[in-house]
Amino acid sequence: MALPAGKNHRHNGYLMHAENYTEIQRVLAEERSLADAAEAHGTLAGCLCAAIGYRFEDWLLEILPEGQAHPMAKETLRELYVDTTGALEGPEMEFELLLAQDEEPLDARTEALAQWCQGFLYGLGTSVVQDESGLPGDIGEIVRDLTEITHVAVDTAQSEESNESAYAELVEFVRIGVQLVFDELGPLRDQPGPPNVPLH
Repeated sequence: MALPAGKNHRHNGYLMHAENYTEIQRVLAEERSLADAAEAHGTLAGCLCAAIGYRFEDWLLEILPEGQAHPMAKETLRELYVDTTGALEGPEMEFELLLAQDEEPLDARTEALAQWCQGFLYGLGTSVVQDESGLPGDIGEIVRDLTEITHVAVDTAQSEESNESAYAELVEFVRIGVQLVFDELGPLRDQPGPPNVPLH
């Protein structure tokens, strides 16, 4: 498992607790979602970063058949939507990825991270951002790094401790990167219509 070159960040504790992941996973399975918890949350984060006026109902349309859910399931998912939106918009960089808990095998957690990034890139692509070359500042580079992470795998030649450390650093890199993308794309989200950047 390799960290993008030159990217070393501290690893914080999770705001999105393990029981949240298990609960969201269960709810999505019951609602016949095509996405698992990690990918669904990544999609939410990507859409919140780039879509103008992204609503809870818009997210349900992305992750659930016909965008419909039973009332209790809807409430659980709404809570995740509200928490995620608040964390991204907050001043303390409290945003966290919704990922499998630490008790899960590293292979499973690594796959969940890859799926989270896949969902995030999908979310970006369904909004005003369809071409990374039109992105401001370092955002294009972050998006390219996240694309690489969708192919990440555990390095069997490395020790378990090394792989755990690399995984933690990748999670933190993605967390910080997504927060930066959200902050940088604020002006795009504030526009009343499509931005004046070359998107293909």
